[in-house]
Amino acid sequence: MGDVAADHRFMARALRLAERGLWTTSPNPRVGCVIVRDGKVIGEGWHVRAGEPHAEVHALRAAGGDVRGATAYVTLEPCSHHGRTPPCADALIAAGVARVVAAMRDPNPLVSGQGMARLAAAGIATECGVLEADARELNIGFVSRMTRGRPWVRLKTASTLDGVTALDNGVSQWITGPAARRDGHRWRARACAILSGIGTVQEDDPSLTVREVDTERQPLRVIVDARLALSPQARLFADIGRAPLLVVCASDDTLRARVLRDAGAELLVLPNDAGKVDLPAMLQALGARGINELHAESGHKLNGSLLREGCVDELLMYLAPTLLGHGMGLFNLGPFDTLAQRVDLDVRDLRAVGRDWRVLARVRPRG
Repeated sequence: MGDVAADHRFMARALRLAERGLWTTSPNPRVGCVIVRDGKVIGEGWHVRAGEPHAEVHALRAAGGDVRGATAYVTLEPCSHHGRTPPCADALIAAGVARVVAAMRDPNPLVSGQGMARLAAAGIATECGVLEADARELNIGFVSRMTRGRPWVRLKTASTLDGVTALDNGVSQWITGPAARRDGHRWRARACAILSGIGTVQEDDPSLTVREVDTERQPLRVIVDARLALSPQARLFADIGRAPLLVVCASDDTLRARVLRDAGAELLVLPNDAGKVDLPAMLQALGARGINELHAESGHKLNGSLLREGCVDELLMYLAPTLLGHGMGLFNLGPFDTLAQRVDLDVRDLRAVGRDWRVLARVRPRG
């Protein structure tokens, strides 16, 4: 066991480094590493993007040579398998570190526990669980994909305090202010994919790209469009070269499908028994594609369907300090017969963003 306060301090630094890859590491987890000897940091690094060296390798290189006897703090258990890069556990062993402290075990079945076991077998002291909760939050989508086979779904909404998202005539720009919109784009940037429905596309003609913040990676855009009503003239197709487009449908109408594919979209046919898109199956398919975090920005109908079918993990709600009294609502839910049918939430964060308020809340599982 090491100095508990020091372990927490250096792991906190490793987590801050990991956050630098918040928008770029997809589909890999965000990982940071700090190498310490005699109470001083001698090397640090973070994983930037898939296919490039992992955090441990960057930290070892930054240390500049001799790291024998040092302690490596890493926010995720060092990998023990050959992927696009060699195992990080082997790199730490070869470098001669004396101790490895991991924030959490890797949820990837190819690694889980094996990285730490390999280090221990080589005579390296190991410890796991330092600031584990923070590490899990940073990679909540990766954990979801590895343990549930589906992405973490974050549903974003913007409304007045009385829950109105648009006037009856459809006008909604802008209910919230510029600070809230920029903040929303930061959440878009960290996601692997952005989800919306055909109703929102037809009403607002959005591009669904990250624009308010600088990012080198545009998320996959996913449109739920059961009957392939999407027009190839939609703004979505203007950015298809840098932001791929996936249309999830229930009908593979030959002519419409060919038109959309010719325009650059990929189609995924997933009908349910009602002839609509099978939303849980869609999440499993996205998980198989390496989607860790799915950021949904849709209308009240798809919002309601996602909630009813147990597809939403978290709500990102922006509330403008204004009242409209009448207009379009947030969710197409109910009508309920009893309060037991309600959707309960656990508020995780509440803060002001410009003039607006942002609420981050987790959907509480029923029962």
